[in-house]
Amino acid sequence: MHEIKRLFRLAFSKDLLIDLEDGLKGEALKAHEVVRDHTGLKKKRAREGEGQLRFRMMEQRFEEVTALHGWKLLDGGVIPKTDLAVFQPFVRTEIEGRGIIFGLAAMPEPKALPPKNKSRLAGVTCNYELVPRLALDDSGPKDGDIFALLLVSRDRERAGKIEEIAIGVIDSKYESFLFYESLDKFLSGHADAPPVALTPPTQPEAAPSVALKKRVAPFVPPEAPKPEKEEGTGTE
Repeated sequence: MHEIKRLFRLAFSKDLLIDLEDGLKGEALKAHEVVRDHTGLKKKRAREGEGQLRFRMMEQRFEEVTALHGWKLLDGGVIPKTDLAVFQPFVRTEIEGRGIIFGLAAMPEPKALPPKNKSRLAGVTCNYELVPRLALDDSGPKDGDIFALLLVSRDRERAGKIEEIAIGVIDSKYESFLFYESLDKFLSGHADAPPVALTPPTQPEAAPSVALKKRVAPFVPPEAPKPEKEEGTGTE
């Protein structure tokens, strides 16, 4: 997973992740306030209604924020070469010629797999030993793409709050995470991430510095007579 994490550090910039975190938390709180103040729903209906509204609002904010950071929405609303509808927005970018497809999913609790749907099941097939198995064309995912999700878990103790946001890669059988890291941990390591230019031009080695003598003795031709020894000095 070291190579995947390195690519993710480049693809998911700190500014992108902070904007997503702020935006999704804001939408979660807004959804709670709308249901609480304007629907008249109580208890179970209110919770269910808030959950639906929260995800749709976060979904739209996810699409808007990623677009602002240069990610491209997959065309047509379907997985290319399939009839599988995309129920959530999938966006894509390329790093070092490797494509990363990024989506949003709600998980029931931290580190728990999000519920399956056709879009996610189609996406995780790109993660079969991190090599895609779908025959894809140039209009969408490409050979070698990795499917990653921004995972959001609501706070079950505090209404309108988010307990955890994480980045995850699900295996092709949809049984476990190939990669999972909370957003806080991922952001804390961003300072150690390599810059986008992974192989900066090598600088030539500096030449050894040359120190000049502070006092240079005057040149004396070999045929010149030697100076007479001064008495009492012991030197020539």
